[in-house]
Amino acid sequence: MARPRTPILSRELIRHTTLRLVDEHGLDALSMRKIATELDVRAPSLYNHYANKDELLDDIAATIAENVDVSGFAGDDWQDALRTWAHSYRDALAEHPNMVPFLASGPSNRPVALVRADAVHGGLTRAGWPPRTATMIGASIKYIVVGSAITSFAGGFIDDIDTYNERYPHLSQAHRLREYAAEIDQDSFELVLETFLSGLTLQYAALDTR
Repeated sequence: MARPRTPILSRELIRHTTLRLVDEHGLDALSMRKIATELDVRAPSLYNHYANKDELLDDIAATIAENVDVSGFAGDDWQDALRTWAHSYRDALAEHPNMVPFLASGPSNRPVALVRADAVHGGLTRAGWPPRTATMIGASIKYIVVGSAITSFAGGFIDDIDTYNERYPHLSQAHRLREYAAEIDQDSFELVLETFLSGLTLQYAALDTR
């Protein structure tokens, strides 16, 4: 029997193709018809695997969330657990920046994301943080991570020195920021994360966790 011209359609192949299209063209340009065209199939074929585009994107979001490490919350070092979670969370988002708006919409009904949210909250409350504060800590880490993944501060500057000369005396080196954008953005993320953790450590010392 001759081999088919196109690969056999599967959820994994659809996810992989869709994520590549999102990485290349963004969420706004995505449609089930475009995915089908890329796979060289008719759009109705996709609906045998996914009810709609949102269900497909939810499945992709779950796959990305699997790379977020919350294993540290099973232990006793809540600071290190937060640090590991934040780094792996940012890495997962930074790998697919065009998916960030969808991923940032919250855990919704995605079991993978809810399991991780449960691990974070459970680890913090077991460490002695009040439930409300634990919720705010989780939210704050999300703000830090999503903000750093969705945009580049340094990359927003153009590399034309004439733009900043004379008119903006305190930005005389701003034209160099784009060249070092990745380094500056990474170090800025580390700065805000470590500053946040230092502040939490002071608050924790004032808690009665006996």
